[in-house]
Amino acid sequence: MIPGRLILIAPLALVPALIACHSAPVAVPLNPAARAAVTADPGDTTREALAQSIDAVFTAPGAGETRAVVVWHDGKLIAERYAPGYDRNTRFISWSMAKTVTGVLIGMLVSDGRLRLDSSVPIPLWQRPGDPRGEITLRQLLQMRSGLRHVEGGDPPYLSDEVRMLFLDGRDDMARYAEAQPLQYDPGQKWVYSTNTAVILADLAARVLAPNGAPEMRRRVVLDYLRTRLFDPVGMHSAVPEFDAAGTMVGGSSIHATARDWALFGEFLRHRGAAGGVQLVPRQWIDFMTSPSPRESQYGAQIWLNRPATSGRPSLFPDRGPADLFACEGHLGQYVLVSPSRRLTVVRLGMTPEDHTDLVAARLGDVVALFR
Repeated sequence: MIPGRLILIAPLALVPALIACHSAPVAVPLNPAARAAVTADPGDTTREALAQSIDAVFTAPGAGETRAVVVWHDGKLIAERYAPGYDRNTRFISWSMAKTVTGVLIGMLVSDGRLRLDSSVPIPLWQRPGDPRGEITLRQLLQMRSGLRHVEGGDPPYLSDEVRMLFLDGRDDMARYAEAQPLQYDPGQKWVYSTNTAVILADLAARVLAPNGAPEMRRRVVLDYLRTRLFDPVGMHSAVPEFDAAGTMVGGSSIHATARDWALFGEFLRHRGAAGGVQLVPRQWIDFMTSPSPRESQYGAQIWLNRPATSGRPSLFPDRGPADLFACEGHLGQYVLVSPSRRLTVVRLGMTPEDHTDLVAARLGDVVALFR
């Protein structure tokens, strides 16, 4: 061999290896807190993959502040992580996740025979002769198609009906404010997301449980019913609903509970209304809640569905599935995601600007995708 060729050929032979070395992705060390948050055997996925996906929920640019993530799979707690300052004993506000609790409460009263799904709702103001609101049914209220005039998330905020109801002129008697609104559409014809509707549902619960009751009695009776029929059997011992001065539960936005207890609520829904081997609400009621509203395919009855939107953008990730996934969702990025087919419940609690919650949903979609 010619010595000169050895000098030329050897460096050329090293070029591919050198290129590969410089172009290969650098593995990012896994945050020790992220790995510690996942059990040694998380089931369908690996500990490292789940830890990385949960870490992305906490660290994704623009996704705001994640304060808690809890994952249950196949009936077992497999991951739990909190931001500094929060822990398993912290009660987190539900915001609109409370609507799903209210939907279950109404289902129990229907099962008890105290309310009827397709009858005019027993609100005295609407039952006056000639009042067209007397045509509104309980089903239409649950599916957000009552026809009542409503502005959710107005600009400026003080002009929106839920802000006025919760914090301004309606705050002392929220149901009275919500029920006083006139019809804007024929009942059943148009889907309009409404926090005020959930307060009307909570008022109905108080009316049938404590007829003509004073505010304190309304509050006590509804709270006792929820505790004995739902919270304690499910294991949600931390759950604390808020009530207004009239004794109406703020059923659209204000129930506080720990992240674990929100996960237990998700598991209760995953088991179609059963907990501890006891059927707390008929399975058919959960099936009804998780079936699309006739006017909005991504919404059921006080719960969101992982389906394409009839109008606007999807709230979840229908392009990635699973098709049976549904979710309790709340303001600023609160989520309880449930997929019966994947035996999965995922909770995320925190604070994210509304125009960035899609980033949180995408990262939660990554977590869900790990399970088959």
